[in-house]
Amino acid sequence: MEKIELKLKNQREVLQATIATQEDERKRIAQDMHDAISSKLNVISLTTNLLLESDDILDIDKQSLEHILTINNTVLESSRKIAHDLLPPVLEKFGLKVALEELFDDYIQASKLQILHDIKTLPDLSHMEELHIFRIIQELINNALKHAQATQLKIDLINTSNGFDLSFSDNGKGFDQNKTDLKAGLGLQNLKSRAAILKCDLLIQSSINNGSTFNFKTKNQDVN
Repeated sequence: MEKIELKLKNQREVLQATIATQEDERKRIAQDMHDAISSKLNVISLTTNLLLESDDILDIDKQSLEHILTINNTVLESSRKIAHDLLPPVLEKFGLKVALEELFDDYIQASKLQILHDIKTLPDLSHMEELHIFRIIQELINNALKHAQATQLKIDLINTSNGFDLSFSDNGKGFDQNKTDLKAGLGLQNLKSRAAILKCDLLIQSSINNGSTFNFKTKNQDVN
């Protein structure tokens, strides 16, 4: 039993280190995009606008500058979106509930996805735990759109006496839980890793053409 416990403890530590490294790398990339890319794109935008205001500019040059400005603004917006996805600033400033509501709005506006949700504020969670929950839901939504081709989601996040319950269900095409390639998939392993870090039990229910449900329930112990 001691050997088994030591092995499980080692596995949890490896998972935590891996996830922590991923988040540190995301934070670094997001910061680099903001400092090294977005700032320079803003300089290009400012310079181009100044040139467009000149009275001596030829019409053909004006058209070229306007085209440059349009492309620059598109790239700038894409850069901001990537940085936001890597490290959502609203999560750190306003907490998990507001960050999730903003995430849902982004998906609803960008697709025909319908999201029904009941998100409660979880005051006892650390920032890192909130980030793990945010990443779990983000991953599940992406999978529901990309793989399950779902059109409707139902997401509930509530307080419990010893932590929280997270329920995520979609009306997508579902999958066969007995397939080996699905069990070994990186996305599912990532969900399991974050569930282990949060000390949650993960229950998955799915079948072909009947959608999928993912339940994360805090084990009978302190989530911290």
